[in-house]
Amino acid sequence: MTAVSKRALCARSICILVAILFIQGCAQLPPQNASPLSYAFDRPEETRLGHQVQPYLQNQSGDSGFYIQDAGRQAFLQRAALIEAAEQSIDAQYYIWNSDVSGTYLARRLLVAADRGVRVRLLLDDVNLDGRDTMFAALDQHPNIEIAIYNPFAVRSGIGKWLSFITDFQRLNQRMHNKTFVVDGALGIMGGRNIGDEYFDLHPQVNFRDRDVLIAGPIVADLSANFDAFWNSASSYPISQLEPDAAEGQGLNAQLDQIRVSASDTAGLTRVPPQNATSAFEYMAQVLPVLTWAEGELVFDSPVVISQADTDRPQRSAQALHKLVEQADKEILVESAYLILGDDQLDILRKISARGVHVSALTNSLASNDLTTNHAGYARRRGAMLANGAELYELRPDAAACSSWIEMPGFCSNGAVGLHAKSAVFDRKTLYIGSFNINLRSIYLNSETVLVIHSPQLAEQLAQDIEAAMVPENSWRVTREGDGQLLWSADEGQSWTHEPATGFWRRFKSGLFSLLPMEKYL
Repeated sequence: MTAVSKRALCARSICILVAILFIQGCAQLPPQNASPLSYAFDRPEETRLGHQVQPYLQNQSGDSGFYIQDAGRQAFLQRAALIEAAEQSIDAQYYIWNSDVSGTYLARRLLVAADRGVRVRLLLDDVNLDGRDTMFAALDQHPNIEIAIYNPFAVRSGIGKWLSFITDFQRLNQRMHNKTFVVDGALGIMGGRNIGDEYFDLHPQVNFRDRDVLIAGPIVADLSANFDAFWNSASSYPISQLEPDAAEGQGLNAQLDQIRVSASDTAGLTRVPPQNATSAFEYMAQVLPVLTWAEGELVFDSPVVISQADTDRPQRSAQALHKLVEQADKEILVESAYLILGDDQLDILRKISARGVHVSALTNSLASNDLTTNHAGYARRRGAMLANGAELYELRPDAAACSSWIEMPGFCSNGAVGLHAKSAVFDRKTLYIGSFNINLRSIYLNSETVLVIHSPQLAEQLAQDIEAAMVPENSWRVTREGDGQLLWSADEGQSWTHEPATGFWRRFKSGLFSLLPMEKYL
């Protein structure tokens, strides 16, 4: 190719890129229809599930009941059981709902619930919805199912969707990271898990150590208030408005019939979940007696109002975390999939360390992290965190505790474990669990939902769980030598001066990304 031809090709490519960006800039969301406001079902005492919970609510003096879901299979079975037990309503709000084994199975069971008269409202963030519009548009055709998309892209798929970030960056960069699930106003689940195989011990290559909480009592109403706030916000669009062609036909009713035919298919699941009300209530009867009753509060960020957004001010969930940090006297234990601090947070770390608060944090290693870019943001500030008093541990993908964390036969011999949990314990008295990573995106940009529980019993349980993940056979401890050199240590006296169990190319990419001051957007 001649120099002239190369210049012509380059000019043509630039013109095409400019044209695409111009088209993205012109693309706009459809005007919202004036839909009536919709609110959560609030009479749990009228349902069988509410009756099942009622005996445990007596004499609790306003406390709520909590069951920490540490195992992925357990978390999946509890969601499946609640869908089967539902009589009036299911409200589900998620950042990710995959179309894999677990995601497809739960979506099918939502249809079965709707067929028996349950109102289903499903609210999904749009950033990870690629390729699933048709399935959800089909479900939305059911008279008892409503599906809405939060903060949607005007361009629904392909490269155009991602180029929209360039032309509509402020709006599209703020995502709904919340993960909540409420059935009949009687029981709810919230925490770190999305809907997908890797969160439920079902992925053949990578499964996450994650955490969420089953909740009974007054806080369930707060979970519903969180859902309603986002459902009724100006940033939520009915999927029928975003996919008008699909809504007009194209065999969606036939697709619903196909979903019904396969609704009981459990292929790929390691255990058959409850598939009718009788087995669901039997399953929940084993769970409810072991709830821990304690004082708690739910904190959730407000839906985004772009014209009023202040992305330099910590949101409500971050403010709640900061308050707990300031109140700590002796110890803070943190477990966060992504751990990225800015200057303000480093200053807070320095001050609390100076007054004797011991801070230990577990996060992903480069080898266990699913996002190299996010690890790069952590690595950029890792030395500063150590210098300001933090004790750092990074999860090993070959953690010895995999067999007790991941309930999937044969997985730990061939797969890798990653960290997706977002939790903290303060002075072994109070715990903080939710969708909130200890990073700048959660502090300033995403909407999050967090639960603060004041329970020495649960706090000690969670503290021991985090500390068990920090031992040498499960994590590498990172220290800083006198000359500033970082050192990764394991059991049997092993140590490394670079990130263990990674190749040169991945370390190079992480190092390259860490040169970029983009921590807030990771």
